[in-house]
Amino acid sequence: MYDVVIIGTGPAGLSAALTLKQLNKNFLWLGSKKLSTKINNAECIRNYTGLISVSGKEMQEVFLKQIDQMGIEITEAQVTGVYNMGDHYGVLCGDMQYEGTAVILTVGVETVKPLEGELDYVGSGISYCATCDGFLYKGKEIVVLATDKEYEHEIEYLASLASKVSVVALYKEVGLSGDNIEIIKDRPLSVSKENKKMKMQFKDKEIEADGIFMLRSAITPSILVPGIEVEEGHIKIDRHGKTNMEGCFAAGDCTGKPYQYTKAVGEGNVAAHSVVTYLAEMKKKNS
Repeated sequence: MYDVVIIGTGPAGLSAALTLKQLNKNFLWLGSKKLSTKINNAECIRNYTGLISVSGKEMQEVFLKQIDQMGIEITEAQVTGVYNMGDHYGVLCGDMQYEGTAVILTVGVETVKPLEGELDYVGSGISYCATCDGFLYKGKEIVVLATDKEYEHEIEYLASLASKVSVVALYKEVGLSGDNIEIIKDRPLSVSKENKKMKMQFKDKEIEADGIFMLRSAITPSILVPGIEVEEGHIKIDRHGKTNMEGCFAAGDCTGKPYQYTKAVGEGNVAAHSVVTYLAEMKKKNS
């Protein structure tokens, strides 16, 4: 078991990882080795302390160099669930599960809001993990909403199980094909359920299926971490980065505005120090 699991590789996650490495803690860092798409796409950053008018790509290069020099590893995985196990946390990534005494959430914010009705059917027709729930739809019809080409291998997996897969592709250059795959280039408006069948509504049509998979780069915090307190769509924390769940901390854009790199870095550092204090308290309590 790890001391800490950090989820997210933006500036807040990086700051937390650097601090925990310096303090010699045993941690797992989950996310993308490309770090932050938001930063990488930035044309010019002028207000980051110590870096004068740099592009996002230049900032990423500095971050990556620091990670390499510190000997920190990133485990590439998309987290689909974080569960309070009492005295530790279970972190689900597809068919893999990791465990940590504490977790730090640096998951950013969703760029795409949930569809109308989506949150009403989570676990009863709506799923966010192909490898977790795909087997439930063997021989059945499903709809998959995907926001990026990177999810095509998961869609192919679902197509190997389902009788039909309707893919709502919200990205360009779709590379999927198959006798049971239908590509839909239209933007959905809402989802609903009737007579045990899920429905996805568009402006001029409706698709019916046995289940719907939402494959996005970010998951709403309340779905990702059952039981976590959310305020206006953001994870609620105190000034120490603590959430309402003991041993669960958060930092960065997911905790609210301002969405600034410097704010994220500061919160990541604070959350890491709070975790170290928490781990010491747990050790003393269990000794």
